[in-house]
Amino acid sequence: MWIRSTMVYRASFVMMAAGSFTFTALDFVAIMIMFSHVGALGGFSLAEVALLYGTCTTSFSLADLFMGSFEKLGTRVRDGTLDTMLVRPVPALAQVAADRFALRRLGRILQSMLVLGWALTAVDVGWTAWKVLLLVVTLLSGAAIFSSVFVLGGAFQFVAQDAAEVQNSFTYGGATLLEYPPTVFSKELVRGVTFVVPLAFVNWLPVLRILGKDDPLELPGWVDFGGPAVAAACCALAGVAWRAGLRAYRSTGS
Repeated sequence: MWIRSTMVYRASFVMMAAGSFTFTALDFVAIMIMFSHVGALGGFSLAEVALLYGTCTTSFSLADLFMGSFEKLGTRVRDGTLDTMLVRPVPALAQVAADRFALRRLGRILQSMLVLGWALTAVDVGWTAWKVLLLVVTLLSGAAIFSSVFVLGGAFQFVAQDAAEVQNSFTYGGATLLEYPPTVFSKELVRGVTFVVPLAFVNWLPVLRILGKDDPLELPGWVDFGGPAVAAACCALAGVAWRAGLRAYRSTGS
């Protein structure tokens, strides 16, 4: 329904998608400006940072396309309009995900994939079949991890009701963090996004394996392949939190 309503005004859709493309591209422009003054950032070249950027933003953009509506769940909780979703014969999670589906976010996906495509050709890596497979799995696992963070943030809003900015700090903020090499951050922060909020499995650990670089925490090599398992655990946790949030929901009485 939302896709059909969007395509009624196709010129507006094209402009909004182009705006999303341009706005996202500015993040990478900032990185390029930075590299116009330095030759390397934390031991990473521009092409290697572009690989980090491309993998992270592609995964995040996919999650944002399908689960980005969860950041607005607090509004529905406050005004009671979530009730209409609960009486329909469709899972509430699917309805929230599809609510005001923003097709314009395809512009962000296109921009991130273009950077990723350039990085794959520019980076100095001896590509093998397993590295290609690891890259594909990394993109899918990263999207699943970010999706679970969106759902967890939505579940938290059943309690907080006005916590969109808190959720954004882990989603949009986490995506921005992962665009840069882990070597430029303190080890305490790297430990936090590895063992507490496991965003490091979105791209840091597997991309370091692809590039043949050691991670700052000197973890065992098999950890770099833990993305799918971490994604499955995050999705399971998000499912439990979502069901708990629905059970705690009491509406507004209106």
